[in-house]
Amino acid sequence: MSNYPSCSLITPTYNWPEALELLLLSVKQQSHLPNEVIIADDGSKVETQKLIQKYQKDFPIPLIHIWHEDNKNRKPAIMNKAIAAAKHEYIIEIDGDIIMHKHFIKDHLDMAKNGLFLYGSRVNLKENILTEIFRDKQITFNLFSKGIKKRGRTIRLPILSELYKEEDKRSSKLRGCNMSFWREDFIRINGFNESLTGWGIDDSEMIQRLLNIGIKGKRLKFRGIVYHIYHKEQDKSHISINQLIEKETTDKKIKFIEKGINQYL
Repeated sequence: MSNYPSCSLITPTYNWPEALELLLLSVKQQSHLPNEVIIADDGSKVETQKLIQKYQKDFPIPLIHIWHEDNKNRKPAIMNKAIAAAKHEYIIEIDGDIIMHKHFIKDHLDMAKNGLFLYGSRVNLKENILTEIFRDKQITFNLFSKGIKKRGRTIRLPILSELYKEEDKRSSKLRGCNMSFWREDFIRINGFNESLTGWGIDDSEMIQRLLNIGIKGKRLKFRGIVYHIYHKEQDKSHISINQLIEKETTDKKIKFIEKGINQYL
């Protein structure tokens, strides 16, 4: 186990402490703990701060809260600030509404390799079980749990995950709620693009630049399992502008953007 890279688990959050609490509980049950957890807080109110302070008292690893003022959706900026502050060589990124399978961190580190980024899928939890999971603080699910969509994604069979090949094109299966990469590679492309506004595209545009510098992708299937807590659709009003930026990144093979992580290093 000692040959695993050291890693920082980074999660963005915004005004949903109930979901963040389940995420933190799922960190504590990991079979292999990350070296630190950084919460990239895009301007949440005081309830989120209080929850983090409560967990910091006896959390098994450093639990760091990075916050900036609420000025609409600035996820790329808060993620850049968090990864700039990260002390470890490998970054695992999840969303703030994710509950991790107990081997989630181990699965990412098992597959981590130079010249590679990893991406996994998610199991969606249905709206009708939310009250129950928040009340019971439920963090363990399986193939037969109620309120699950796409049950096949709950199955963990690491031997089958070896069948997936490395890719040099961006997959439509890519989700920012479950991916990992080397911090050094992220800095080489200047991190997330802060020219992107509103919800969406920030993760896939960043990954496109990793591909443009020759980093390959690998899909995590049958391991690296996460459960995504249901919420209403995000405001997608900016997505067409962001898609144009992403298209330019792809077409022009852009490797480094102007407004990125270098502001905070």
